[in-house]
Amino acid sequence: MFRIAPSLLSANFAKLGEEVSNVVAAGADWIHFDVMDNHYVPNLTIGPLVCEAIRPVTTAPIDVHLMVKPVDRIIPDFAKAGANIITFHPEASEHIDRSLGLIRDAGCQAGLVFNPATPLHYLDHVMDKIDVVLLMSVNPGFGGQKFIPETLNKLRAARARLDAYEAETGRHILLEIDGGVKADNIAEIARAGADTFVAGSAVFGAAKESDPHRYDSVIGGLRAELATVAA
Repeated sequence: MFRIAPSLLSANFAKLGEEVSNVVAAGADWIHFDVMDNHYVPNLTIGPLVCEAIRPVTTAPIDVHLMVKPVDRIIPDFAKAGANIITFHPEASEHIDRSLGLIRDAGCQAGLVFNPATPLHYLDHVMDKIDVVLLMSVNPGFGGQKFIPETLNKLRAARARLDAYEAETGRHILLEIDGGVKADNIAEIARAGADTFVAGSAVFGAAKESDPHRYDSVIGGLRAELATVAA
């Protein structure tokens, strides 16, 4: 019912393959892969070569979040590098329908990402090409930021849209949240409608050497909180 997707943005890049193996062994469902270009967002991170390098390390889905502008040129590179899901911001594409089509034609699941102040109307007319909706609960660019409370209202609005679409078509679209997710708010976020949770510093900053895979305790804690929602 729920998916936990640790963000590599907060991982130890000197041991990236080991970090991926450990966090998946500890119970992570997806690996969230943040791509920033220092143009669309004020930071510079990693590209397709790093995605290609970690692909043999895990069978878990790699969830590539493109914070780049323009997006169309780089989409095929990430698909070839082993991405399973590719999401982008509508403001970064001149033709949203075309960009979504490029992702799906490359064999990946596609999604749109909404910044805190970006309206949901970009979903109109492209729902048939969307597999994931990702809501940012911080402004993109840096890890470790605090959750923006207004995102809960936006989650409820997005959940209503997606449920109405599923009732009409039978297609289920995932609702992902990214930014400031941790054990003391993940249940409230889930109740607002999210089913997929990106957590960066809350996971990678809570490693315990006493855990078999370093992250068992923190991911177990997130799961315990989510269990209160599913119950």
